[in-house]
Amino acid sequence: MRHWPLFALRLTTPRLELRLPDLDDLDALADRAAEGVHDSDAMPFGVPWTDAPPHERARSTVQFHFRQWGAWSPGDWSCCFVTVWEGQVVGMQAMSAVDFAVTREISTGSWLGQRFQGRGIGTEMRAAVLHLAFAGLGARYARSSAFTDNPRSLAVSRKLGYRDDGLSVHTRRGEAVLQQRLRLSREEWTAPGGFGIHGLEPCLPLFGIDAPDGLTGAGRVP
Repeated sequence: MRHWPLFALRLTTPRLELRLPDLDDLDALADRAAEGVHDSDAMPFGVPWTDAPPHERARSTVQFHFRQWGAWSPGDWSCCFVTVWEGQVVGMQAMSAVDFAVTREISTGSWLGQRFQGRGIGTEMRAAVLHLAFAGLGARYARSSAFTDNPRSLAVSRKLGYRDDGLSVHTRRGEAVLQQRLRLSREEWTAPGGFGIHGLEPCLPLFGIDAPDGLTGAGRVP
């Protein structure tokens, strides 16, 4: 689409491709949500959308992406990629920001179909959007968070170099629960090998910037 170049944006890693979904991708992602994302006795999300029956999880997954597209503005955006592994849509990796042109700070969130977990895909897809943020957009900081009883998510963040950034209290299923905040600076980030960013330049105005700050060429950190 000439007026929505984000659909041509691609992130590639040694094993994965991340892209904004087309309608077939959304159907496949909805299938992953219906199949299951986590054990029934766990709740890794602040909004417990996975408590819904499978068909409602599938429909809400599609609607969520439609809402993100419609609400996008250069000052407040959420870029929600599908993650493709061995030709299959296996999960979703999001990167969002408010006033990115000023703050140069992004936050991330993700989920992965339960039957695809335990293969390192979650770490690799997070690393892909960090590469986009730091090498492609010139971000200074990346933020993440996870409930303290979600060791897998916390392990992904710490493996990628995030540092603890304090605790906050949230309500989950009617009970108080602690959430661990985490932060990664551009200086502490390690650029990965074999990662690519494709089709970014036409998208830059939609991210609120004309050119990556402090970069010496497309996708290269000085």
